[in-house]
This record gives sequence, structure tokens and C-alpha cells, in this order.
Amino acid sequence: MTRYAKTRRRVLQGITAAGLSVGMIGAGSAGSSTTYVVTGGSRGRLEDAGFSVTRELADGSVSIVSGPADAEDDLDSVSGVSGVTENFEVEFADPVERAEPQTTDDAAFTEKQWDKEITDTFEAHDYATGEGTRIVIADTGVDGTHPDLEDNFNEELSVSFVNEGEEAPHIGDSGDHGTHVAGTAAATGDVGVTGTAPDAEIVSVRVLGPDSSSFADILAGAEYAATIGADVANYSLGAAPQPAEANSEGLRVAVQQVMQDVARRGTLSTTSAGNDAVDLQQGQSRWEITDDDGEVVDVIYDNWHYLPGTVQGAVTVSASGPDDGLSSYSNYGTNAIEVGAPGGGRADPNENEEEDLVYSTVPGGYAWFAGTSMAAPQVAGLIALVRELEPEMNANQVENNIAHGAELVNGQSSPEFGAGRINALNTVQRI
Repeated sequence: MTRYAKTRRRVLQGITAAGLSVGMIGAGSAGSSTTYVVTGGSRGRLEDAGFSVTRELADGSVSIVSGPADAEDDLDSVSGVSGVTENFEVEFADPVERAEPQTTDDAAFTEKQWDKEITDTFEAHDYATGEGTRIVIADTGVDGTHPDLEDNFNEELSVSFVNEGEEAPHIGDSGDHGTHVAGTAAATGDVGVTGTAPDAEIVSVRVLGPDSSSFADILAGAEYAATIGADVANYSLGAAPQPAEANSEGLRVAVQQVMQDVARRGTLSTTSAGNDAVDLQQGQSRWEITDDDGEVVDVIYDNWHYLPGTVQGAVTVSASGPDDGLSSYSNYGTNAIEVGAPGGGRADPNENEEEDLVYSTVPGGYAWFAGTSMAAPQVAGLIALVRELEPEMNANQVENNIAHGAELVNGQSSPEFGAGRINALNTVQRI
């Protein structure tokens, strides 16, 4: 039996690196429908062709459409349609490792937050705390009853999109990932840990179910974030590698149009760069084909597209560790990364200790996680600080201020950190 294994630039050891995998969502039984993400075309023309438009995004330039299986050619033939992609299923990959959660009784709180110390976040709170801003956490959901989140949590606005882009009520966190991300961005510090923007409002937009979700849900969540006037939406998720049809003629264009549209409407999007330790600029990943004895019998290369990051309109964030090096698992690439931020884990994974991960909220307590999932919400929180000080700044102005406040690199094209690893104090002092 032939096996496929991926070779990473560095070996992951001793950290949680929550990732995602993808596959097409099948049509199911003979009478069921298939969901497509369609770029271009009008609702009227799509419906005249026999398809059902379940949601329009980006001022109608992207549509979530349902219809028969294997209908891509029929959709392509509709006047005005420029791209068709069968909806992608998005699933969590199992974490490599995570530290055991702790309860509020034995958490050590602030001294565990090296990520906030290294970015001068606590000092930045003398200037701004995110008051009056709104952060959407697009993830597995958020436990809004956590004592470090409940005062900031807006349950009324919180929703779920986990059924082909259909809106449903908020039901909490289907796991613990979203709650950890929320605490990193905006925990109040009332009991345990303090987020980057401890006075920002948190809205949960659940786009990942306990097992899987889809890009239709992610794009619907992005549209919702802009509709409710969020200052920033954080997407600690992604799917790679993507097949060829997800690139210029399909999903990539659809994602970019939605992200650019929500940015024009005032909502920035922070996205994790991914935990595959590959150069995103090169657009390829290396896969080894091994036999039953583990011997390499062939090597193949696939195009590598990481979505919803690495598109215009999204702030793609790589992960750094307490040594200020690129974390061993983090994706990287010139012109693919806007900034880096603490995600946990060192450049050399053999040196990792539990305290090198990011400590944040989880349902029932606190836990150490590592991944670019932990890096992105650091930047989401920083955007909230900037927006508190200058509410009318547009997306480009906010990004530029964060880029110029970053440190460790010269210029803005470092393959590892883009404009640099964020520094909250430098950023707010510039405004």
C-alpha cells in the first residue's frame, strides 16, 4: 500500500498546531443538492438557469448557490459567471499536543502571558484598551460565560453559520479553540488573563462545527461581520493545500472579493498564516510517497494556496515565539505575510517548554495552545486599540500604522514577519 506524507521545513514537536484540512462536500443522496461558490452572474440569471441563490455576498459579486451535483459546466455557461467552485468542506486536524487545561483556582495569570509582555501590550493599555470597538471571532464559537469574557460578550449579536451559509442561533463553543482565540484578543483580566483589547466587545460568529464546516459558512460569516459594523473579524482557520480550481478561477477570487468588500465597509480581517511550515510565496509544497516500509518511492509537488489568508483585503499573520524567531510550524513567504505576532513555540521545536505556548481562556478555565491561530487574534486586538484612538481610520490606514509600529525587521517584506513582529506600544504611540 502506498502512503502519502508531507515533509515540513521543520519538525513539529511539543506544541499544539491546530490546522485544517479540506475536501469537497458531496451531493449526498440522489435527490439532494450541492452547494457552489459562484463569482459573477446575477441572481436572476442564476435562478433562470435553474439554480437557487441562498446568499449574495460582496454586493452581489459572489453568490452561494445550490443545485444538482456536477453542475459546474452549467453554471459556467450562465452569462456573467467568471468562476465556479464546489463548496469546500473545512475540518480541524488533530492537534499535535496541547497542555492540560487549568481551572481558575490554579491559574498563574499575568506572569504566564509572555506574549503580551514581548509586544509591550500592557504598556499600550495606558493609551487604549479597545473601548467602543467590536471584535468578531469567526471560529468554533465562544464560551461567553467564561469569567474573563462575560463582561465583554455580546450574546444577542452572536450567531452560527455551519450549514452551507445559513444563519442559526449562537450555541456557545463546540470545542475550545474559539474561546482561546477570544481570550487572546479581548479577555478582560477580571479573573485570569488579559487580552490585547480588554475593553473591546466580543461577538461570536461560529463558522466551524465540531467536525467540519465550509467556505460558504466562512464567507457568510465575513459578510455578517461587516453588516454588524465590526471593527475587525478574526479567522484563525484556513485550508491548504487547495486544488487548482480553487485558485484564480474559483474560490480564491471569491474570497478576495468578499474580504475586499468588507474592508471597504470598515471591517478588517485578520487571518492565520497556517501551520504547515511552508513558503507560501513559492506556491508549492513537497510531498513524499512512501511504501509500507516507509521508504520514499517518489516526490511530488502541489500548488499551495492558503485561504482565507494571503488575499488582498486580509491581514495574514505568521507566528513568533518567546525567542522572537519564526515558530517552527508557521507558514511564511515574501509578500504573503503582513505581520508576525506571538503564536507560541520556538524556532527550534526541540527547545519548547509548556510556558512557550500562548496561555488563554478555554471553557472552564485556561490552557496553553500554540499555532498561527494564536497569533492572528493578537493583531485583531491591536486593530481594536487603533480603532479606539482613531475610529474613522480606514482599513489601509490601520494596517499601515500597525506595520510601521512593528519591529525586528527592516522594511515590510520579510519572508517570516512581513513588516515585523507587532509591538502594541509602538503602534498606539504613533497615533
